[in-house]
Amino acid sequence: MRESGRIAAAIEVLEEIEARHKPVKLALKGWGERSRFAGSKDRAFVSGLVLDALRHKRSLGWMMGDDSARAVVLATLALAWKLPIDKLAEAFAEEPHGPGALTEAERAALETPKSLADAPAPIQGDYPDWLDASLTRVFGEGRGEEAAALAARAPVDLRVNTLKTDPVRALKALQPLAAQTLDLLETALRIPAPEPSERTGSVETIPAFSKGWFEVQDLGSQIAAACAGEIKGKQVLDFCAGGGGKTLALAAAMGSTGQIYAHDSDARRLADTIRRSQRAGVRNLQIRSPVEADPLKGLESKMDVVFVDAPCTGSGTWRRHPDTKWRLTPEALERRQVEQDAVLDQAAPFVKVGGRLIYVTCSVLAEEDEDRVEAFLARNSGFRLAAPPAPADRFVSPQGYVRLTPRSAGTDGFFAAVLERAA
Repeated sequence: MRESGRIAAAIEVLEEIEARHKPVKLALKGWGERSRFAGSKDRAFVSGLVLDALRHKRSLGWMMGDDSARAVVLATLALAWKLPIDKLAEAFAEEPHGPGALTEAERAALETPKSLADAPAPIQGDYPDWLDASLTRVFGEGRGEEAAALAARAPVDLRVNTLKTDPVRALKALQPLAAQTLDLLETALRIPAPEPSERTGSVETIPAFSKGWFEVQDLGSQIAAACAGEIKGKQVLDFCAGGGGKTLALAAAMGSTGQIYAHDSDARRLADTIRRSQRAGVRNLQIRSPVEADPLKGLESKMDVVFVDAPCTGSGTWRRHPDTKWRLTPEALERRQVEQDAVLDQAAPFVKVGGRLIYVTCSVLAEEDEDRVEAFLARNSGFRLAAPPAPADRFVSPQGYVRLTPRSAGTDGFFAAVLERAA
């Protein structure tokens, strides 16, 4: 495809997302199915352009004085990707594939974009107005900067699976993808975010991936899993196991000792847990599927650790899923809070006296985080807030909770609370 066709395709996808409220993944898939002629580089360009436009659509729209898909794509290319205006003008005007010649107003906006200095925080941070009060609760005057960090491109983080290899061997295997070590966790590696129009090389193409040497997992997620503390030889229940990312991290920390149980309310999600655990060489895992009658029977008050990776809005993952911040609604946030209260109440009875309940979300909203924990403690006097272990202890709030953000920790947004069941 010529560059003009790629740009026109990105505008088309963005207009479809706006008009039909489609998730970006489905919109891009639909375009790909209609555009069989598009090669891998074309798809990477269109995908990267659409995602970057969604990450920054409010700030770029403000700078252009126009928030249409065309204006935001143009601003992404010129102001974010730093492509020369004359080159863009040629691509936009190219017939028959270009989106149409630049107007004088568009040229003027690109040459002298409106300053963000006086823009409201939701514009500077690229988030919906209705979330401003929630983000102010957590970040105060720094909410614009925190949200802007959540709008940046994200790296690919990996967790070395110590059941199969060690960090040195894993790093060597990942040399083709320029992986780097991270200071916070010895078992964490990072592949830097690619240039705007490129994609990171696929981790799955590395032979060691098929051997189970590493898993794709954000550093924040790895730190959250480490909140379980020393669990070798322990009894551990991953109550909301989902696809099994944190289940595998917990299993590796256990070193094939003790017993870990994986449960989820949706049996379909556990299929990935089974497949991934086999590749990872996990030998101490039991799947407790909801298709069974009373799947957690016999575990009451016996778990040293119950890990609750609660369903949430995913506001901490806006770097990776920028369309979700525009599709989030107040009603969806309220529904999540009800689900979070329910899952905490359901998980608590499995914690033994002296055991720990770990509550985790990939959200940066207090309504899903501090509020839910405090409401739970008010309902359950037998639990108390405990200090998190390293390395999470480097990111503890004044209230005693763990909060990770791209700006503070270089991770996705995560929240964790360590609760202990008292005698």
